[in-house]
Amino acid sequence: MGLEQALVVSALKKTYTKGTIDIPVLRGVDMHVAEGEFVSITGRSGSGKSTLLNLIGGLDTATSGSIVVHGRELTGMSRTELAVHRRRTVGMVFQSFNLIQSRTALENITLALAFGGHPRPTRRQRAGELLSSVGLGHRLDHTPGELSGGEAQRVAIARALANAPGILLADEPTGNLDSRTSCEIIELLRQLNRKQGITVIMVTHEEDAARSVSHRVLRLLDGVLLGEASGEVSE
Repeated sequence: MGLEQALVVSALKKTYTKGTIDIPVLRGVDMHVAEGEFVSITGRSGSGKSTLLNLIGGLDTATSGSIVVHGRELTGMSRTELAVHRRRTVGMVFQSFNLIQSRTALENITLALAFGGHPRPTRRQRAGELLSSVGLGHRLDHTPGELSGGEAQRVAIARALANAPGILLADEPTGNLDSRTSCEIIELLRQLNRKQGITVIMVTHEEDAARSVSHRVLRLLDGVLLGEASGEVSE
């Protein structure tokens, strides 16, 4: 695990406004993640976990505070700069997969590669390699509706890796899967972290699974980090 910081979050706050009512979701979060680290964030529904991940991923903007990813401050970025951040710096995996239902597994990946600026002649080969790397080399031409939940999530992970991000953000990646398939997806994330050195930040309700693959586990409650515990993984 590297000593450089992949992520530094300082005094991060996020408040949503409904009519005249302010709803604070994050209330001043401070955290850091080292290069090559696997960090899990746990907490009950509504604690602010997904909001935190969306801010790190550039899908939302903070009310105040600082988010520095690979030395670059996100909170002052324009929409265009945030789009580049999402394409090149982070890869995101969601509970609901977010695949394009009318496209095959291969096409879902080639589209991500196109947005990332990869030349057309190399996209299909690169997409096939990515799908093979997650165990789906035999399912290239199947649409999401023809895949199991675990297979669809593997496609989503391959898509998240398309543009070689340094950080993989996984938001409840096993939330829609059965226990056996959940273990397989968690193991895949573990292998990506250990063998490829990708920094992984995972949001999950499953504390036991989080501890088994993480270097550290952070606990979030009502928008505040209550502390952290060591995971079962050590370098």
